[in-house]
Amino acid sequence: MPTYSASESSSPRSSSPAYVASDGTRLAYRVYGEAHDEAHDDRGPVVCVPGGPADSRYLGDLGGLSAHRQLIVLDTRGTGRSALPEDPSSYRCDRLVDDVEALREHLGLRRMNLLGHSGGANIATQYAARHPTRVSRLALIGPGTRAVGLTIPGEMRRELALSRKGEPWFPSAFAALEAITEGTGTDWDAISPFFYGRWDSAARQHHATSQPENKEAVAGFAAEGAFDAEATRAGLASCEMPVLLLTGEFDMNSPPRAVAEFAELFRDTTFVVQPAAGHYPWLDDAERFVATTAAFLK
Repeated sequence: MPTYSASESSSPRSSSPAYVASDGTRLAYRVYGEAHDEAHDDRGPVVCVPGGPADSRYLGDLGGLSAHRQLIVLDTRGTGRSALPEDPSSYRCDRLVDDVEALREHLGLRRMNLLGHSGGANIATQYAARHPTRVSRLALIGPGTRAVGLTIPGEMRRELALSRKGEPWFPSAFAALEAITEGTGTDWDAISPFFYGRWDSAARQHHATSQPENKEAVAGFAAEGAFDAEATRAGLASCEMPVLLLTGEFDMNSPPRAVAEFAELFRDTTFVVQPAAGHYPWLDDAERFVATTAAFLK
């Protein structure tokens, strides 16, 4: 397996670690932490798939998880340092699974530990369903649920929102949320506080630098054909790898009740709700998040 120092992960595009997908698109990734003996699955790297689709820098090193495991963090095609594909239909979620498989081959891993956050969990879930013998452990953080056909009712999100009515930012954020829900508003920025456990300066900075920039990639991700829930569920039924599903107590994107239902689709599941956390639990309480995730990966 190629090994790189963590400093190389923040170098310019031209010197970024990269590989070539099956269609010739150059895909970049970041490396955090030191490499261990990849011959042993319990010490091998963790391949991380971000959501968005957005530049993977918003994941950072997941609150310090890189002190326990080397992290290989992919920039999905058309985001971050990865190239724009010639075929826009390749932004589709099911086709991004092939890019993860190409990364595994590039790294020379027989099996890999795989982590997906938010929309990236849809990619990781489809990967596990298609290639169950190539995943040692699967961690889904604040997971999207479209890959398995789970819809999240608006009322479930509204209940979570109302649980935060004591926050100073609540009145304006809730008004914007109600308008969006009713189809009369589009101020998505105004509801940002609902996605963080604490709406402080660190959360504001994170939000400002983590928004998707490639609108075509966002639109293409869930294009027709991107999800085959029946086939994915069938594939997951044969999965024997341990699976962690972790979401925040206040995660509007991935409410605990919905993620609990998701967890029931796996044979060997650890389901965790991180207290007082939102959609980015490694920001809200890095120590708790790292302790939970590192223990699962150990």
